[in-house]
Amino acid sequence: MADDEKKVETDEEPEVDETKDDQTADQAEDEKAEDTSDDKADDEEADGVKSKVTPAKKKPSKANKPVKSSKDDIPARAASKVTRQKKVVSMPVAIIVAVACVVVGALLGYFVIGNLTSNQVSGKTTLTEDQLDTTVGTYTYNGKSYTISARDAITSSSSLDSAKNDDGTYNMPSASTILSKAQNGILSLEVEAQGIEVTDDDISSYATSTLNTDDYSSIASQYSLDEDSVKDILRQSCGVKKLYDQVVTTTVTTSPTAPTAPSDGNNDEATADYGAYIVNLLGDEWDSTNNTWARTDGPFYSSMSSMQFTSDSATYTQAETAYYVAYQQYSQSSSNASTQWTDYVNGLLSKASITIDSLVS
Repeated sequence: MADDEKKVETDEEPEVDETKDDQTADQAEDEKAEDTSDDKADDEEADGVKSKVTPAKKKPSKANKPVKSSKDDIPARAASKVTRQKKVVSMPVAIIVAVACVVVGALLGYFVIGNLTSNQVSGKTTLTEDQLDTTVGTYTYNGKSYTISARDAITSSSSLDSAKNDDGTYNMPSASTILSKAQNGILSLEVEAQGIEVTDDDISSYATSTLNTDDYSSIASQYSLDEDSVKDILRQSCGVKKLYDQVVTTTVTTSPTAPTAPSDGNNDEATADYGAYIVNLLGDEWDSTNNTWARTDGPFYSSMSSMQFTSDSATYTQAETAYYVAYQQYSQSSSNASTQWTDYVNGLLSKASITIDSLVS
């Protein structure tokens, strides 16, 4: 290693955002507030919630408050920020979502901060058009080395046109952008190694499911990207999602929708709507034919066995209890899936090393 390069070991544990048992009641209230947003109907449809009871606006009792999950949809909602040179946009299909934001503490084998580039750009914070193909980072994975040019780093989150400064120059890619590009590259290599194929139809379906459109021109315009970059990001993201589905065996339960509080404030008046709401959440723990418990070893039975209700008669208080139990199950399964994916990705990154030319932020 050259004298002007510094090797920094990165063996620390990943900073996984785990569910905590001591979350406050206000956090659960936040979740209920989210459920009352204008797009609650879309959320219900996506989550498969069939109950006619809609999200509550009235503050519920504080018993059995759910622990609020930090990852509502893994990996797509793990994070959705893509930082560009001029502004921040939210593009949930960006491959960064599947790597950098899920794996908070990336366990790369080692970093080297050194002078990869020629003296032409060394020490500079901006680049001219003819310097865009200058190498700003390299990474090694499974014995093979790969280079990252300034152009590669910039176009990973924006088009060249949108990244160009008023004087015609381009900002030097930040160290975090180069690192993310390397991480994304490593996952893409693993997708290929696992024999995962992504067809044009796959990309179209993935775009539609995440962005509600497969009009690449429209997507490119919205996120200040060119169409080729959009398709590349979508292809990589779709491949990583397939890898995720292959790796993560934990089944994440459906995020429940909170019941609507009664308009008259009488939480103990039984209605058919609340009965249907509860039975919908109980799943295989409830025998709909005989209108009683189907088994006694489940979490709902543990919390609600002493309550008297049927599929066509239950109170708001009972519905709340069912909601909190369902949310606890969702939160725990979501956390378990996140941990499984994080451990897998960190295992891949631990086999890699990266050299970054600059620590420009």
